[in-house]
Amino acid sequence: MRSSLQSFERGEGMDQARKLALIERANEISLRGMGKTFPNPIVGAVIADEQGRVVSEGFHQGGPHAEVVALANFKGDPAEASLYLTLEPCNHHGKTGPCSEAIIKSGIRKVFYAVEDPNPIAVGGARRLLEAGIEVEKVHSDRALFFNRDWLTKISLGRARMVWKVAHSLDGAIAAEDGTSKWITNEESRSDVKRVRDGVDAIITGTGTVLADNPTLNGKERNPVRVVVGERDLLSNLNIFDDSAETVHLKTRLIDEVLSFIKERGFNRVLVESGPKLGSSLFKAGLIDELLLYQAPSILGNGRRFTENLGISSIEDQIKLLDRGIEFFAQDLKRTLFTDNENNRRFVCSPV
Repeated sequence: MRSSLQSFERGEGMDQARKLALIERANEISLRGMGKTFPNPIVGAVIADEQGRVVSEGFHQGGPHAEVVALANFKGDPAEASLYLTLEPCNHHGKTGPCSEAIIKSGIRKVFYAVEDPNPIAVGGARRLLEAGIEVEKVHSDRALFFNRDWLTKISLGRARMVWKVAHSLDGAIAAEDGTSKWITNEESRSDVKRVRDGVDAIITGTGTVLADNPTLNGKERNPVRVVVGERDLLSNLNIFDDSAETVHLKTRLIDEVLSFIKERGFNRVLVESGPKLGSSLFKAGLIDELLLYQAPSILGNGRRFTENLGISSIEDQIKLLDRGIEFFAQDLKRTLFTDNENNRRFVCSPV
């Protein structure tokens, strides 16, 4: 069995470029499930005929898995079709039955997948297909790793992937000296922030931010869970408590209690939109995996900086980050940065 799997991984018998192109198509459609699948991963599935033409597609969005959706939409001869997946088929009974068994029953004879399933509960799908006589090949895709980094981080580290979003001036200020902050960045940047919220499971903010800005923290098309951290009492008429989304007020300053809540809920991706105290505390605790920095072409002088008390006193103490891409929104610059650790070094692909 091992020698058969190794021969499939070498890519014998089919053009690698075509296979990778179909995997990349599966990657693209998997993104439609962002923010809809937790605690499960995003997954894309493509069924192609013998000429490599796409004849069916599916993606996971919280219900049936991507493979099952694609198979349900498929009307051709399964013996003449191949299935392309961003993630190895699951092999366990959860909310749904094992995708490995659904594939076996479908009659599909060839399956290609990009990323091995690291979840010890669901592992073994590829092996099960091989045992059933189905050809299985792993087609490596950096983009598949990158796009599913939230769930892969959760499986690896035991917690959601944490993303710190900051809007700041050229000199790193998030507010002027008098505390005013609306608006540092332009309308296009703020619109992109709403799009980012669409793809997260929860947003963390502090009571100070809620009292200063009275935000809703909603997205464009969907509204994630809002988590407010801090011991101060908040009035029920604040925007954060409207009916547009669930809001949880954690009356604590302890990062461990915040982390316990995140783990308990099973979130994949959490966005941090807070002041420097909470954001810096999470960063110092090693809980920030990504930074989304929206930088406006302005200078605020003695304004409030987005970090504080990081313990950096010399150039030797500087914290190096991994650059993962730059975008422009009119004159504003958006930079995606990863913290430099072993987990993040796996995700080598650029987001664009």
